[in-house]
Amino acid sequence: MFSYCADPDTLSGLKWLSCYLTTGKHLSFYISFGVVLLLLAITAPAALLFGFGGAAAARSRIWPVNWLGRIYIAIVRGVPDIAFFLFFVIALDQGFEWMRHQVLCPDWDQPIRQGNDFIVCAQAKLPLGNAPQWIHEVYGFFLAVLTFAIVFGAFAANVLFGAMRAVPHAQLETAEAYGMTRRQTFWRILVPQMWVYALPGLSNLWMVLIKATPLLFLLGVEDIVYWARELGGTANPRFTQYPHGDWRMWYFLALLVFYLGFTRVSELVLDRLMRKLSHGQATTGGEAQRKAAA
Repeated sequence: MFSYCADPDTLSGLKWLSCYLTTGKHLSFYISFGVVLLLLAITAPAALLFGFGGAAAARSRIWPVNWLGRIYIAIVRGVPDIAFFLFFVIALDQGFEWMRHQVLCPDWDQPIRQGNDFIVCAQAKLPLGNAPQWIHEVYGFFLAVLTFAIVFGAFAANVLFGAMRAVPHAQLETAEAYGMTRRQTFWRILVPQMWVYALPGLSNLWMVLIKATPLLFLLGVEDIVYWARELGGTANPRFTQYPHGDWRMWYFLALLVFYLGFTRVSELVLDRLMRKLSHGQATTGGEAQRKAAA
């Protein structure tokens, strides 16, 4: 903070604003943008991993595996996102604690479920009651990432399953005719070619994932929406050195600019990736590249 910020009552104009925007709470606000980017950086590959596993399971010839993959895709896609987020985080947290309880407290003789209360031994709590605050925050973030990955993994699985079916079947038959096993055909022929068909759907899913990050606020993570509401609300002179009226419109306008800018950068990167994947492929994009080079 600037040295002249020691006495905010004597400041005015840009100096007052510069002091206001460099307070400790605003530092947390700026860090929360990194939290959102970190969530996207971890969730996107994790969701893609869940999606690939779900799609591979859904096309399996082993009926229990096929059934499991299709059920995963159908159930998660059929439940409203907000309901899934509010319910699943609680269920996931209690599931982890229940497993720890069975291992760490085998002599426990009381029911875990007592009415509306879920009670486990102190050693099984996650995080532990005496854990520092940052452990609680990291654990909450972990639950949020896992929930996002499972939800958007189901949508990714549906996209990848359709992309796998879009790869010309004649190419798979040709690979098998040359002596490739089903596994070799899958990894060497099907998987490399499916991405060009999957990318349009995955691009849309990426945009939806970006727009879904404000749901972190509902999961108890102090994200940019939390701090925009916290800092933008009316500040009473009795509780702060920087009193102001209701400034939430300006804070949410900053979030609007951030999300619009981020989606625009994403569009440019995805468009370039699509051109790269289409090169040499027997698709509309690949054919257009060949005609342009001719």
